[in-house]
Order: sequence, then structure tokens, then C-alpha cells
Amino acid sequence: MQFPVMANISPSILMWVVVVVLFLFGLMLVILSRYRRCPSDKIMVIYGKVGHNKDGTARSAKCIHGGAAFVFPVIQSYAYLDLTPISLSVDLTNALSRQNIRIDVPSRFTVGISTEPGVMQNAAERLLGLKLAEIQELAKDIIFGQMRLIIATMTIEEINTDRDKFLEAVSACVESELKKIGLRLINVNVTDIRDESGYIEALGKEAAAKAINEARISVAERNREGAIGEANAIRDQRISVAAANAAAVDGENKSKADIAQSDATRRELEAEAMRRAVTAEKLAEAKAKEEAYAAQKQAELARAEREQATMYADVIVKARVEKEKKELEAEAEAEQLRRRARGEADAIFAKMEAQARGIKEVLSKQAEGFAELVRAAGGSADSAVQLMIVDKIEELVRIQVEAIKNINIDKVTVWDSGANGTSSTANFLSNMMKAIPPLSDTFKMAGLQVPEFLGQPVESGAKSAEGATAAES
Repeated sequence: MQFPVMANISPSILMWVVVVVLFLFGLMLVILSRYRRCPSDKIMVIYGKVGHNKDGTARSAKCIHGGAAFVFPVIQSYAYLDLTPISLSVDLTNALSRQNIRIDVPSRFTVGISTEPGVMQNAAERLLGLKLAEIQELAKDIIFGQMRLIIATMTIEEINTDRDKFLEAVSACVESELKKIGLRLINVNVTDIRDESGYIEALGKEAAAKAINEARISVAERNREGAIGEANAIRDQRISVAAANAAAVDGENKSKADIAQSDATRRELEAEAMRRAVTAEKLAEAKAKEEAYAAQKQAELARAEREQATMYADVIVKARVEKEKKELEAEAEAEQLRRRARGEADAIFAKMEAQARGIKEVLSKQAEGFAELVRAAGGSADSAVQLMIVDKIEELVRIQVEAIKNINIDKVTVWDSGANGTSSTANFLSNMMKAIPPLSDTFKMAGLQVPEFLGQPVESGAKSAEGATAAES
């Protein structure tokens, strides 16, 4: 199928359209491929034609930490600087201190590329393209020079004893120099400080000897104070013992007098205590009996209440439970009867409804059949009835014949005189046949008329006789 518009376009124009579309598609792919995202552990350096500084000079590179940027093809390119920390083992030896004593300072430095805007620019200009080993060597050279400079301004005592001051000086000087190439100092750890002359060891021995001597002096002073204290304690003990002996004799005499006085007082107190004890005993006995009677009374009251509660639980509660049980059973039985009655009513209703639907369906189908029969008879109800009678006439005749089929006549005796020109036997058989309902009567009982093609009914007995006479003649 060709569109009318496309049919009118010449092949050359269509070719140019295809070329333009392909060009735009390729340009879009190039744009998408040059849009670069910077990871969080790297610095993306875009170099080439990247604009100018505030003073109007051309910028050497554009540094991006995080985010993304579009790198123009041909005029720009990009590279990454790794932010992974770099561990450096700096084993400084023969560094000259301010006392002209050479020392060894083994240490470990941890550095990394800085993410500060100005320092990032320095890293892009001085470290981009260098390998990790080259960056390590460059950082070591700077650290070695700065540490030698710092050690030359400090004494061995300051370096060895005040490590915090030494580390602060190292951090300040080394980091300021590392920033010039785009690095920053993360950590400094000085493991040990040694010297060839043994000065530091001598300082250690001197400090140890000083500490030992001070400890010995302190021990001697403590021993002297202990001896003096022991002598004073012995003197005080002897004085105290003598005074105690004298006071003991005086106290012994006074104690004897006091004992006698105390015996008399004791006897009086014992008698008074005996009297109070007997009185208290009697009072306690009376009070005990009173409390016993009160307790017995409370026990009897409690027993009466318990028996009353037992009777209540055994009789009233049991009767109440039995009553509630019977009520619940009666309610359950009534609810069961109600549900059964509702179920039976629903079943009867459903049955009657089903029968009604069945009867309605039968009547509807019969009505539809009657309507079809009337339409088949050309819209004439009489013709439809005639068709139905023609269909059922055999059954109607069969029913009339069945009326006398089973009559059992064992013996018929006829005295036929032949008077009046009639035969009694003929009259008997004629009357027997008249006992069968004529077809016209059957139609009348159904509220219908015999169709004309079946003949007209006989009106009365007289007309029947006339007809019979006429038939005989």
C-alpha cells in the first residue's frame, strides 16, 4: 500500500531525508556517549578548551568531584584521578637536630588527593597521568625534606618527650607543601626515634636512675618516719599501762563498794520485778482468755457464714444454674423450632413456586401451541378446533365404546309380543345404545359445538322417535 503523499516525493528528496535522519540519530548517539558521570571515589578532570579564569587567563583543566558533565568531542577530553588513600613508609635516617646530633625517625604517612577546589586544580596540573609509584616517590621527597627541616629546629628532648608538638609541626609543614601538588595529609604515625651517639638511650638511663634514686629516698624517709612512730608508740604504751594500773586499783575498790550497793539495789529490783511479773502474768492470762473467747466467737461467726455460703452455693446457686439451663434449653428448642418452621416454609414456598413456574411454563407452551394452531388454520379459531377434534376424534369414539365394553350380560330373556309394530328386542338394544353419551353432549359439556361436517345433534326424544319411525319406514 502506498501513501499518496509518499508517492509524490521524488527519490532524491527521500534520500536526503533519510540522510538527515541518520545524521541526527548519529549526533544524538555521540552526545549521549560524551555525557560522563564522575564516581564518588574519583575526580574527573576535563582538559582542552574549558573556558577562562576570572582574571581572563585560559583554564588548564576543569575538575569535577561527583555529578556529571558533557565532554565536547574533538576540543575536550577527560581523565580520572583516584582518591584512594596512599600509604607511605618514610624511614628518615641521619637527620641533624638542633644539637647537631643525628637521629633516625622511622614513620608512616597516609596521604591522598585533595577535593578542595584550588588543591584539586593543582592535582590536575601536576599529578594527572602519573602512576601510583611516581606519586609516592614525589610525596616521599617532599616529606623527607620537610621532616629534616623540622628536626633541625628542635632538640632531641623536644622530639622525644613532646611527641604531640613534633607531630603538629610535621603535619603543618608537610601538608602545606603537599597541597602545592594537589595532595593532603591524612595521618602521621612516628614509630620510634633513635640516634647513633646513644644520647636518647643515655637520657633514658638518666631518667631511670633519677627515678630509682627518688624512689630510694622516698623509701628511706618512709622507714625513718616508721621508726620514730614506733618509738613514740612504745612510750605512749608504757605511760598508758601505768596509768591504767593505778586507775585499776582505785577502780577495784570503788567497784567493791558499788557491788555491795548494787546487790541491795538488785534485790529490791528483783522483788519489784517479781511483783510486776506476777501481776503482768495474771493480766496476760486474763487477756489471753478474753482474746481466746473473742477468737472463738469470730470462729463461730465465720463457721456460720461459711455454712450459709455453702447452703447458698449448694441450693440457691444450683437452682439458679438449673433455671438458667432450662431457660437456655427452652430458648434453644424454640429457636430450633423457629428455624425448622422457617426451613419448612421456605421449602414449601420453593416447591409451590417451582410448581407454579412449571404450570406457567406448561400453560405458556400450550398457549404458544394453540396460537401456532390458529395461525396454521388461517387465523380461524373454529378451524383450529376442528383440527384438534379431527386429531382426537378416534380417542373420543374409543372412550364412548369403552363405556359399554366391559358390560357382562350372562342372560337376556325377552318376551316380545311385537305389538304396535315394534320389537321389544330392538327397543332394548336401542335404549342401551342411547345410554352412551352422544358425541354432541360431550361437546356441550366442554362448552363447544359439534362442527357442521359431523352433523347436527338430535334435539329431543320425540324427534328421535320420529327419526326412528322414519328410519324404519
